[in-house]
Amino acid sequence: MSPPSTSTLLLGAVAALALAAVAVQRLRLRGAARDAARAQQLRTWGDALRDSEDPLQLAGALRQQLADLAGAPTSVLLLKDRLPPLDDEPSVLLLGPVDDEQRAGLWLALREGHAFGPGTGRHEHQGAWYLPVRGRRGLQGSLGAALVRVQLRTPLLRDAEGVLAQAQALCDLMGTGLERAQAARSAARSREEAQAQRLRNTLLAAISHDFRTPLATILGAASSLLEQGDRLAPAQRRRLAERIAGEADQLGRLTENALQLARLDSPGLALQMDWESAEDIVGAVLHRLRQRAPQHKVRARLEPGLPLLRCNAVLLVQLLDNLVDNALKHAGTGPEAPAVEILVRRAPPGVMLAVRDRGPGVPPAWRERIFDVFQRGESASGRGAGVGLAVCRAIAGAHGGDMAFRPRGHGGSSFECRLPAPEAPPLQPPGGAP
Repeated sequence: MSPPSTSTLLLGAVAALALAAVAVQRLRLRGAARDAARAQQLRTWGDALRDSEDPLQLAGALRQQLADLAGAPTSVLLLKDRLPPLDDEPSVLLLGPVDDEQRAGLWLALREGHAFGPGTGRHEHQGAWYLPVRGRRGLQGSLGAALVRVQLRTPLLRDAEGVLAQAQALCDLMGTGLERAQAARSAARSREEAQAQRLRNTLLAAISHDFRTPLATILGAASSLLEQGDRLAPAQRRRLAERIAGEADQLGRLTENALQLARLDSPGLALQMDWESAEDIVGAVLHRLRQRAPQHKVRARLEPGLPLLRCNAVLLVQLLDNLVDNALKHAGTGPEAPAVEILVRRAPPGVMLAVRDRGPGVPPAWRERIFDVFQRGESASGRGAGVGLAVCRAIAGAHGGDMAFRPRGHGGSSFECRLPAPEAPPLQPPGGAP
């Protein structure tokens, strides 16, 4: 057999180079496809974290992505809130089985904020990667750590650097989400604290302002009785005593409103509610009014067949009592004064409780602020009872309803509380058995 010619050798070399070039191109294409898939994975993961109000709920998804990426068992440890001084299991969320050594490694990565394991430059002898979950401001004791266990003799090691970078990027996106959630919680706590401080300041201002007039009246009437009691006629002494009693009752109402507003504005308030009839609530309001001021004219009009209300009856009585008291201040008490009306009717999808009068009304400029704490109109009507109307709005809001003001045709005001009316459960016969 004759040796291959030079041309044959040249053609073989060209073919080999072509095959090598094709192989390189295929590797590049596979690498480009892999990089594109990883970039898409990061975008999708970032979008999911951004749309989540609680990134901790996505801890399982992070673990699954890391396991798919590494082709090996994966565990995730994430802090629920703040880093405790000592390793404390209730303060973390742990997904995946770990032994004591791996748990210690997780806590070490959590506290130090550095990756270690093969290819990281730290603790290279470890048979797994320990990756910190970092936010934009670093670990700061507020985030967590993830553990990815990878066997050293697997095909993964051919692209260990790329897999490590992708795994760390997934963890860091989780860290940014956790950091954002913690910032939102801190902002919410700050808002609650600021709201509580504003409420305290407002209540102090209301107390100092609203209490001044009845206290001065009580002091003046009591001083007159002490200094001139023997020289006063019985009718005069009775009027002074009635004035003291009336102003003391007003002080009690002001105190009750202020305390109630403080309770209702507390975060996480849970009212004690029961099924109540509107007839009983209005009847309690009228009974209290007859005892306190029988000279006032108040009438009630209730639509027949009203549904039961799921409510706190004491608070709704206070709401209507405040509205009636506010209306009576402007309706007058003389024989010719128009009556104040309590109206209860259906207002789908719920029920409306309204107190209506024929007083001077509320100027347009004040209608949006009439229910704010310690707001008073500038007109002669002086609408706004310190914290009284603010308490009404707080009571309505605590029941899932709202308060509104509506001017009446031909003069007057209608203060309207709209409450939801869920379907009442069927009545059980005596003994409980149907």
